[in-house]
Amino acid sequence: MSVSLYRTVSIHCGNMFRAVFRLSATGARSLTRSRPCYSAPLASRCYSHGKVETDEEFDARWVTYFSKPDIDTWELRKGMNTLIGYDLVPEAKIIDSALRACRRLNDLASAIRILEAVKDKAGPHKDIYPYLIQELKPTLSELGISTPEELGIDKL
Repeated sequence: MSVSLYRTVSIHCGNMFRAVFRLSATGARSLTRSRPCYSAPLASRCYSHGKVETDEEFDARWVTYFSKPDIDTWELRKGMNTLIGYDLVPEAKIIDSALRACRRLNDLASAIRILEAVKDKAGPHKDIYPYLIQELKPTLSELGISTPEELGIDKL
């Protein structure tokens, strides 16, 4: 490496380090300056500023949703996806209303899918799904809907 090239590099590096040091020294001084301290009041957060919905109101809201006479297949699927997304197994009256909506739409596949989703949602609690089927038996026979077990598709 030639001497002139070495000096050029060392001068540029020296200038660069001085600039960094100057900026950091200025930054450190600005931190130590005394400024008037204005403290803003702390904001309190209210996450639940709405009314808490009771179980009966929740059930009534979903029964009303599925009982709409002009419900279409998209709204039926959207409602079921939302309902299944909650951390609960829907009550029999909600499922009854959804099955009746399926019948109004002549959508047997959605009705069976609803029963499959409820069985899946019941998960390891083996007594929930048979209870729901027992409660829904009159509706299922009235509407002519077979359960996945009766169709043999639960073993696939």
